[in-house]
Amino acid sequence: MSRVRVLGVLLLFAALATGLTSACGGDPGYNEDELILATTTSLNDSGLLDELVPIFEDEAGITVKIISVGTGAALRMGAEGNADVLLTHAPTSEQMLVDAGDVTSRVLVAYNDFVIVGPLDDPAGVAGMDDVSEALIQIARAEAVFASRGDDSGTHKKERSLWDEAGLSPSVADDEWYLEVGQGMSATLTVANQRGAYTLTDRGTYLSLSEDVKGLTPLVEGDPLLLNFYSVMEVDGAKGRINTVGSAAFTEFLLREDIQAMIGEYLREEYGRPLFIPAAGETEASIAARGGASG
Repeated sequence: MSRVRVLGVLLLFAALATGLTSACGGDPGYNEDELILATTTSLNDSGLLDELVPIFEDEAGITVKIISVGTGAALRMGAEGNADVLLTHAPTSEQMLVDAGDVTSRVLVAYNDFVIVGPLDDPAGVAGMDDVSEALIQIARAEAVFASRGDDSGTHKKERSLWDEAGLSPSVADDEWYLEVGQGMSATLTVANQRGAYTLTDRGTYLSLSEDVKGLTPLVEGDPLLLNFYSVMEVDGAKGRINTVGSAAFTEFLLREDIQAMIGEYLREEYGRPLFIPAAGETEASIAARGGASG
């Protein structure tokens, strides 16, 4: 048999072997044993994932690798196929990924609210206000120090949208009273505490860190504009080696009745109110329509 024919036979056998391996459940196209979760620093700082993820790992037999970054970075990871599943809180930016086909689903998991916290002496006099636009105008007018995350996170996106709503656009270049920390929620609260500054925070992270930032107190809350929605999104498997099976299982896990109950009870007894309110089966519109009670 000629060398050419031998080579052809070998290639045929290799092709058949590859097909048989695939048919018999070989390489599924992704790492079956690991799920990459890109999520927000604020959610991670709250400690909720430390409670939930080990349960999922035990049940699913999958190791979850948590990448804690700002929501903007988490969404970019999803768009670039560098994560399997996303858990973030920036509805407008999330919808852009849905529209672009970067994710195959977006489901509301839970919500809480944002709150403006500030120094106990409240130099801008905003304590008790429930109109966030008026409060921000008053802070700017008083040139009271305001610490922004400045990191393209979900909280930073929300803060900038609130300034826009108030008709203002403070910047580090133009306003000495406006600071950009460039870090996560925990670091920003620490800076605000040290500098006697105001800042926007999600309530869950503030409550979980309140013992470490005793110089800050909630001052502005209750405006529907301050509702904070967390959604889970499964990254499109067409982007490469995406663990679509694991991401679907994680979504199902978060929406399960017993896990939703755990989310609602997380640290409720310690703080006298829930850090997160379960939202499976709801929409942002339905929650906002009833005022989005935060506990």
